Amino acid sequence: MKLNPNQKFSIKDSDARLNIWDGSVRSGKTVAIDYRFIKAVGEGWEGCPADAIDVMVGKTLGALKRNVINPIIELVGSGNACFYPGKQEFRIWDKTIYTVGANDERSEGKIRGSTIRKALGDELTLWPESFFKMLDSRLSLENSQFFGSTNPGPPRHYLKVDYLDRIEELDLKRYKFLLTHNLGLIKQNPHYVEIMEKNYTGLWYKRFILGEWCMAEGSIYDFFDEKLHTISEKDYPDAVYRSVGVDYGTSNPTCFLLFGHNHRTKPCVWSEDEYFHDSVKEKRQKTDEEYVEDFISFIIGRKDVTTVFIDPAAASFKLALKRECMKRGMYIQIKDAENDVINGIRIQGTMLKSGDYKVGKRCKRTIADYYGYIWDAKAQERGLDEPVKTNGADHTKDAEKYDLYTTYGEHHIDYDAFMRN
Repeated sequence: MKLNPNQKFSIKDSDARLNIWDGSVRSGKTVAIDYRFIKAVGEGWEGCPADAIDVMVGKTLGALKRNVINPIIELVGSGNACFYPGKQEFRIWDKTIYTVGANDERSEGKIRGSTIRKALGDELTLWPESFFKMLDSRLSLENSQFFGSTNPGPPRHYLKVDYLDRIEELDLKRYKFLLTHNLGLIKQNPHYVEIMEKNYTGLWYKRFILGEWCMAEGSIYDFFDEKLHTISEKDYPDAVYRSVGVDYGTSNPTCFLLFGHNHRTKPCVWSEDEYFHDSVKEKRQKTDEEYVEDFISFIIGRKDVTTVFIDPAAASFKLALKRECMKRGMYIQIKDAENDVINGIRIQGTMLKSGDYKVGKRCKRTIADYYGYIWDAKAQERGLDEPVKTNGADHTKDAEKYDLYTTYGEHHIDYDAFMRN
């Protein structure tokens, strides 16, 4: 792989204790830290204590494997590197590197007490603050170093406030990468930048194209237009299969959304029908069994429903639904949804903008909620991107994200490649 000038400079120059690459998507940040980390793994072991380790960290091990480990194996050859997911170890040449997922506040316990020599970090803005600061404290050797990459986040994010904004005070170097720096990608596809700019808007355009650390303000889907982003029943493509996204609540509303899928059409997925029960508004809570009956009635006669994606927290409802489906001989996969709010919003927004997803016109509550789904200003002050939870618009949006993100997000080759750094 031919490196561009920015990558070459950052790899050669990154000799600080903390070295951070930030900027737009597909700008070559991850490739740069891959090269730099490979170089670091083989150097400076003299005088290190026996318990010193090297680590690689991602939001999840799956994301780390996809974004970093697989490209490194491709770079050095499968005969020189191998990932052992059961052991959570990556071996390159004769070196063992421990792999860690930083997906929640408890993750910092995975590295507590460690002496870390060299560390690689992917998707830094998605890490809990407690994990990053624990990792920082474990870089305790004279030659300890960290190499990390990230897309920008909120301007009050701890990484920006406590580290990037204090570059003059800390042993830290920062490398800003933009999409236009990726000369190889642009040469391969001269229209790529134009395509990316069209598919991003508002917040995501500022962060992922311009590389800005900016506030998430106002409507989350500020570009939503019923004329462009909805579809009439007569215009549905022929569905190859159907699925249902479920956001479940007891005191909160419960929502079911039915989706049609056909990967050979545009749109490739569309919502067709909705169910919404608000126990507060209706002044009546329903039991799991009642919701199961409602669900069966919702999909009755639709034999091509193959999968249901459910809020991972809805364990009792999921169990009751599985039992009823087995009892009725309904062979439907009932799965926990991928519950990544921000990446889910990002994927959904991109699919709406590109025309790959459209909302069925009969899903009136789902359409109306696009206008009430807004960013939480108080969370922004804490450096977090979070939707407002108090106006009820999040329930249809969660049901959409559960289906769309789990199907087309991290594990879907087209959108995974599209969104990857």
